Amino acid sequence: MLEKWLFGISSAIAEEAGNAAGAVADAAAAAGDGVQEVSAAASIVSLVVPLLLMGLVFYFMLIRPQSKKDKALKKMRDELQVADEITTIGGIYGRIVSISDRTVVIETSEDRVRMEFVKSAIGSVGTLEEQAAAAAAPRRGGKKAEAKAEVKEEVPVVEEAPAAEEAAPAEENKTEE
Repeated sequence: MLEKWLFGISSAIAEEAGNAAGAVADAAAAAGDGVQEVSAAASIVSLVVPLLLMGLVFYFMLIRPQSKKDKALKKMRDELQVADEITTIGGIYGRIVSISDRTVVIETSEDRVRMEFVKSAIGSVGTLEEQAAAAAAPRRGGKKAEAKAEVKEEVPVVEEAPAAEEAAPAEENKTEE
């Protein structure tokens, strides 16, 4: 009995929804086909515009910076010369002995240990000191970055005595009394 009652309610709801949809369609037909075309165009625009905006955001936030970085790495690897000091992406440091189209041979120590690497394994060019200075140098900001650097240099370093050393003389005075 409960099933018949639920089925009756659901069929009544469906019938009313069908009547309402028919009434909307009749009103649109009476108003003209222009209303339907405008609403269809508006719905297409409302779907396409956000997708285009998301595509632009992805391009400028992800794709473009990565392609710039790739071009800079390719240029750096193409400009390698014999006697350049390099660091590989694995952290091996050495001096270039010979270069071919795809590979580079480097010496890594005073024992003249030679290793051959693919050019794509080279991470940076320059001595370790030059690389550290380049990493520490401010990239952007101009005057703001310089001002921050000056503030950091002017801060005095205050060394405080450990609390345990200060407490020890106080205990000695108590034991003497």
